[in-house]
Amino acid sequence: MVPMSDFDPRNLLSDLLKRARTKGVDGVDILFAQEQSRSVRMRLRQIESVDQAETSQIGLRLLIGKRQSIVSTTDFSERALSEMLDRAVNMAKLAPEDPFCGLADPAQIAVNPPALDINDPAEPTTEELVAATRAMEEAALAVPGITTSDEASSDWGRVEVCLLQSNGFEGHYKRSQWGASTAVIAGEGTGMERDYDYTSAVYRADMKSPEAIGRGAGERAVKRLNPRKMPTARIPVVMEPRIASSILGHLASAINGAGIARGTSFLKDKLDQKIFPSGFAVIDDPHRARGPRSRPFDAEGIPTASRRFIDDGMLTSWILDLRSARQLKLQSTGHAGRGASGPPGPGASNLHIAPGKLSPTELISDIREGLYVTELIGMGVNGVTGDYSRGASGFWIENGRIAHAVNEMTIAGNLLDMFQRLTAANDLELRLAYESPTLRIEGMTVAGI
Repeated sequence: MVPMSDFDPRNLLSDLLKRARTKGVDGVDILFAQEQSRSVRMRLRQIESVDQAETSQIGLRLLIGKRQSIVSTTDFSERALSEMLDRAVNMAKLAPEDPFCGLADPAQIAVNPPALDINDPAEPTTEELVAATRAMEEAALAVPGITTSDEASSDWGRVEVCLLQSNGFEGHYKRSQWGASTAVIAGEGTGMERDYDYTSAVYRADMKSPEAIGRGAGERAVKRLNPRKMPTARIPVVMEPRIASSILGHLASAINGAGIARGTSFLKDKLDQKIFPSGFAVIDDPHRARGPRSRPFDAEGIPTASRRFIDDGMLTSWILDLRSARQLKLQSTGHAGRGASGPPGPGASNLHIAPGKLSPTELISDIREGLYVTELIGMGVNGVTGDYSRGASGFWIENGRIAHAVNEMTIAGNLLDMFQRLTAANDLELRLAYESPTLRIEGMTVAGI
């Protein structure tokens, strides 16, 4: 394979596009994706795995009328590309009609997409990843009360994306990603508790230090020792930021254009209605500086731009690609994503809940009894009805303060009701793709003993 740094895919894709257009097709969409990755896994000071990979793939989408085909290959030889092209043409002729498929009109495509700061030129050696992983695990094991390590890992990757279409669109970018995590166990016998910490960033300079991650994992695990089981009650539930971001995931799924077009979302009739408290905002920013899902254009060549899906509590838009937009008689919001072997589909980029005015301490100061959630278990969420029920553990709140650890609890409600009873704290940090400040949800059913 030609090294990523020495290979420009645009000439190859341009030639393939020209050849495809001679086959009598109405539309051509070619996606090139090349990925490099390197990772290290360690447990109890012993290296368990060292992995390095480099893969590249071309995805060809052809349209004949309202029929389309998608074929992909990792073989860039002349013979393989010719066979792929012929196969794609034959498949498109036999495919069922889809009245909503098709490329963007030339007037819709991105022109001069912005250059985003999403590619760290640095590349780690395996030795550097091993050293960082070792330092992370050592810091975790040094925390008093930690008895063993579950796993420590360090990862790096870079992806290059190139998209060419017969409507005149051409776009290209590279994006890097760094990550590290560790999980440790505190206590002994039946009293053991596990927790973890992690960091992820586009640039290595924005990562938390290995020592900070290790200490964080160890301290979190120790705090969970000697948990109690609490009685069933209807009380406020407070979610720490890394758990609160799951609320964003449920919202993004509920306003995904594909589900709205199918009529399978509990929010399908809520467009332009207030579903969150006044002042509440949920923002998608595909141009966030060093954002993990930042991109200058979407997978259909549509321009990307910041958008408030929730503005002053009101649902303003669906997350749309071209197909779902056509089904709903709307315009794409520039949120198409696509792999080389599949069709485009809608999805958010860098989504976050805007911070509120209260600190996390102030947010819980008036709670007589409540649950502070640091872990959720299971996927008991019904996207059609909005019914929500998940296992939870964390800490009990008494008289406005964290009192003691709790586990084996269940929190339940309905997402629409939960949305309307949310209060956000002011501790938002923009690091991951989905980010939230601490959230307080009034009147949830918390089931225990």
